[in-house]
Amino acid sequence: MAETGAQPARPIAAAKRYEMIQDHSFTPVFDRFRPTATSFIVTIYGDVVVPRGGVLWMGDLIALCAGAGISETLVRTAVSRLVAAGQLSGERRGRRSYYSLAAPARQEFDDAAARLFGPVPGRSDWVILHAPGLADDAARRRGYGAMGAGNFLLPGWMAAGAVPGPEPAQAFRADAISPPLALAARLWELDALAADYREMLALFAPALRAASLAPPGGAEALRLRLALVHSFRRILLRDPQLPPDSLPEGWRGAEARAVFARLYTLLSGAADSFIGARLEGLDGPLPAENEITRARLAGLAAIAGPADD
Repeated sequence: MAETGAQPARPIAAAKRYEMIQDHSFTPVFDRFRPTATSFIVTIYGDVVVPRGGVLWMGDLIALCAGAGISETLVRTAVSRLVAAGQLSGERRGRRSYYSLAAPARQEFDDAAARLFGPVPGRSDWVILHAPGLADDAARRRGYGAMGAGNFLLPGWMAAGAVPGPEPAQAFRADAISPPLALAARLWELDALAADYREMLALFAPALRAASLAPPGGAEALRLRLALVHSFRRILLRDPQLPPDSLPEGWRGAEARAVFARLYTLLSGAADSFIGARLEGLDGPLPAENEITRARLAGLAAIAGPADD
């Protein structure tokens, strides 16, 4: 049964469980990290909860969100909206409420995880999709370039997941496009993505150096990792990951991905230990690690490359 009322949790008890989460050793990141409640809850479920069975106690969710400056009231409102949207479902055990990822939302979370932790697309070909029934706005949300008259340009790696729309579609492969830089700049908002990558690097490259010298403790490691995942995810899921010859000079997407992989890996030992010691699901403590979390770290190892001296 979903919890939709304003029944108070135990904010004092929850705060005591996470006293360390208010440590500000990484002040530049935490001062600028102000996510919305709904988007941050999605990040928590994607990074922490879904790989470990998909269920989390509401008190733990409130405490994790408090580390990002999100109040209990906003958390409860956001959870109610996610339940109404079919992304979360709730269940009560005694006086406690637990929320799990709803089945219809699973594919969206799996797709995001594949982008974050899977291999970098290595294809340089393109697909031209003629799909008159596919609206331009819907196509752009999937990362397609809208050329007009029902025609869309896709990097080749997206072809397997192409959605043609309600009418029959035709797809044509191309080894190259011309001129690649000008066409890509017209069809995708690469300048805005480039600025977002620069901003992310300005925050998290120094955090990587600081964490390498003095690794943070469990609660702070998890807090920093959630900020990292949230920040990188919102950029990566808008990035069509075009072939290199179509990207503007000075593109820093690969650099941002490497910083993400290195910092995520560096933080995960302490963060995962904290998860196993402090966070609760419906059947008891969440596991610190499992096959899914180990596979994610293995996927990042190939991206991270050698550590800087």
